[in-house]
Amino acid sequence: MNNKHPELFHRHKLNPILTAANWPYPVNSVFNPGATLLPDGTTLLLCRVEDRRGHSHLSAARSANGIDDWKIDSRPTLLADPEHFPEELWGIEDPRITYVPELNKYAIVYTAYTSSGPGIALALTEDFHTFERYGMIMPPEDKDAALFPHRIGGYWVLVHRPVSYHGAHMWMSYSPDLRHWGSHKLMLEARRGAWWDANKIGLSPPPIETAQGWLVIYHGVRQTAAGALYRLGLALFDLQTPEHCLKRGNEWVFGPEERYEQRGDVSNVVFPCGYTIAPNGDTIHLYYGVADTNIALATGSIHAILEWLDRQPPSDRRQRQTVS
Repeated sequence: MNNKHPELFHRHKLNPILTAANWPYPVNSVFNPGATLLPDGTTLLLCRVEDRRGHSHLSAARSANGIDDWKIDSRPTLLADPEHFPEELWGIEDPRITYVPELNKYAIVYTAYTSSGPGIALALTEDFHTFERYGMIMPPEDKDAALFPHRIGGYWVLVHRPVSYHGAHMWMSYSPDLRHWGSHKLMLEARRGAWWDANKIGLSPPPIETAQGWLVIYHGVRQTAAGALYRLGLALFDLQTPEHCLKRGNEWVFGPEERYEQRGDVSNVVFPCGYTIAPNGDTIHLYYGVADTNIALATGSIHAILEWLDRQPPSDRRQRQTVS
């Protein structure tokens, strides 16, 4: 009898790989890191670090193997700057990193916590030491955003998750200059009813470009009697018209199962904001926040993920809404 679900992501035996105890200065928790590979092969995690006020900043951790022996910046790497960017009044959170070859820079899209709720901000960097801040590019309430690595049809493309009366769905917006955004298109809707991803979804790490399409790992939030439950699902989007969903899995593929994922400041949360891809082009290292408290690592195969998606039934083709 085979009653096991396919295991697409495998947890590392050293999880959690980073905790507040590793930090060189006092913090409450470290979680939800963006991730990238530097030119020398070093893994860089840009971690969300929360202090005891409840405010967050970003701190870089570097490792030669992406697993252990982390070198953490002795001071915060990127602090909120409410004097010059008032939208960062209550901190900055949940960075997603995309390397953009056209600019020869890393684009960091992060949540700026305003007095009116979370919005989306952008900064560029070449070295994770100095940053060119663009400020807020999407107003509250909006978060879970990342930039595509290159223009599509001559425009930059942003995935984000605004919240409205009708729910929290994933949208795409286009820009000629990274500052002015429009041509907003609904990308993926949260389902309704008893689904694992009913009513509230959001992008997890940045989209992954494959020959078959843009592979997207997203999170779904199910409200239960015991509170919110964060799990991960998969979808595939067209390379040239990325708002067009080609495949969407019906089942979640990764959820809080280990104690370090089920117990913490916010229990029952797995929340990846970044990944790296091995030189073989297939192995994906997924870095994720656990219970809004620590950082963990899971590894998978892009080929196996795409095979799993290919076996899924056709995605919902319901009418999508476009706003100029």
